[in-house]
Amino acid sequence: MVRLEDILAARARLDGIVVRTPLIPLEQDGATLYLKPENLQPIGAFKLRGAYNKISSLTDEERARGVITYSSGNHAQGVAYAARALAAKAIIVMPNNAPSIKREATAALGAEIVLVGPSGVERQLTAEELAAQHGYVIIPPYDDEKIIAGQGTAGVEIAEDMPEVDLVLVPIGGGGLISGISTAIKSLKPSVKVIGVEPELAADTRASFRAGHIVKFPVEQVLSTCADGLRAQFPGTMTFEHIQRYVDDIVTVSEDEIMQAVRVLARNAKTVAEPSGAVTTATWLFHREQLPASNHTVAVISGGNIDPGLLARIHS
Repeated sequence: MVRLEDILAARARLDGIVVRTPLIPLEQDGATLYLKPENLQPIGAFKLRGAYNKISSLTDEERARGVITYSSGNHAQGVAYAARALAAKAIIVMPNNAPSIKREATAALGAEIVLVGPSGVERQLTAEELAAQHGYVIIPPYDDEKIIAGQGTAGVEIAEDMPEVDLVLVPIGGGGLISGISTAIKSLKPSVKVIGVEPELAADTRASFRAGHIVKFPVEQVLSTCADGLRAQFPGTMTFEHIQRYVDDIVTVSEDEIMQAVRVLARNAKTVAEPSGAVTTATWLFHREQLPASNHTVAVISGGNIDPGLLARIHS
């Protein structure tokens, strides 16, 4: 299990690398939601926190061998960015249906891209095979202590920047972000409620949370959500352990609610969020009755790497 000390060590490594994102108020119907806009990171998403913490923790010999990961987009960019900064070769296994904006951004950072089918399992197996053949070091997208600790630095910032916070909403894909944030929040402020949010079509972690064991969703189903960064078929073993220990509940939002939240954020908060990053706002807008009572709620906007065409259609 990741501890607060691990997250604080990660923060020291990330000093000067990641943006300490502010808390931005969103006013709606007389209530206020505070946004944690991780879309302001250099790669447009929170993933840089974990990727840089992991790669900077490797030995010189490990970095010299090169790193490899498997990702649909934001973690790919995080690894590519961190590897370039730390002078390591990066190979990224991506699905052939990854948004072009994420694929092109990853390539622009100097990474070598290997395209495979849409299944997350296929991506992981391909990365593992290439690592075995060439000696690359695998940088997992979420199921890793250094990755979780890096993501948890966002939780420390929330606790420090808003001491009166009593509810934090976090998107869930594979679970790395909520594992890190919930560990940090519960370690610093145990009374704060941490709620995870998933699309209805990719609610594998909620199903697992309810069942008490990992539940796997069909790839065809999770691929149907517009929230491409949350299309994990099941939570990681390590992340699920953290979620069971620290997360209070998991709620879901519909596809239409996600799209409406993207629109609200762009128009009212002047924040460009990709669908995956807007799920927390969607929960606050449309399912507040399902949430614990709160005077100071923070919603993490995990990323803003949205296809311009999709953004235009949402606003049309």
